[in-house]
Amino acid sequence: MSERRFSLAALTVLELSPPEMVETAARAGYDAVGLRPVPATAGEPSFPLMTDSGLLRETCRRLRDTGLQVLDIEILRLKPETRVKADFAAVMEVGAALGASEILVAGNDDDQTRTIDNFAALCELARPYGLHPHLEFMPWTGVKNLAEARHIVAAARDTGHDNACLLVDAFHFDRSRSRLETLAQVPADWLRYAQLCDVPGPIPESMDEILREARSERRFPGDGAADLQGLLAAIPPSVPLSLEIPTDALRQQGVSALERATLALEKARRVIGR
Repeated sequence: MSERRFSLAALTVLELSPPEMVETAARAGYDAVGLRPVPATAGEPSFPLMTDSGLLRETCRRLRDTGLQVLDIEILRLKPETRVKADFAAVMEVGAALGASEILVAGNDDDQTRTIDNFAALCELARPYGLHPHLEFMPWTGVKNLAEARHIVAAARDTGHDNACLLVDAFHFDRSRSRLETLAQVPADWLRYAQLCDVPGPIPESMDEILREARSERRFPGDGAADLQGLLAAIPPSVPLSLEIPTDALRQQGVSALERATLALEKARRVIGR
């Protein structure tokens, strides 16, 4: 049996409401679940955890009934116009109510100095809630690869924000051409969780196609072209793995959210066991 802990990421079963996500994760055998109080895109299915107190209470009830934990909440975007406290204080309260410990953060700003300042301010805001902001690099954002994310997190930590963390997603690691040698230099306590999936094939030439794959057509672990064994060897075995594997083609073929979540977990465990 693997010693890894597994969490079901929201993007894998995005059509479900938060209580349904919790129920599905529990039925499929996960240890935890990731929830989206804040939508990642304007067009995706969205459930008002931020404003619907009844929905929040029901989600918390399902968590208690199943014994599942919320690993992370997402997604906070650091933009040029971001005002950290005004924009994100309410998200911290919801994250704490859900019992989350991690927050997924995207750097949607090409000004690296401003991103460092905003990320440090977010870490300061999150600290009293016991939350750890994780900066995720994605090749189409202002934080394009592991090296850039490492620099920003290091800058935040250098100013005393020891809850500043870095999120490695197997898809973005591959598509950004990040290097295992760089990952080996990241301190273990910066990595409190990681995201696991596989990639459909070689890196597309078009960034639009990379983005489409990322949001709708990833592969289950072991079914694609990523060097998952190399990546997993560089991530401490105590780090939980969030399975973020949107597979729109399967969903459109009628494969249920529970079936997709179960398949993701089975294949991840198989890859871990090799």
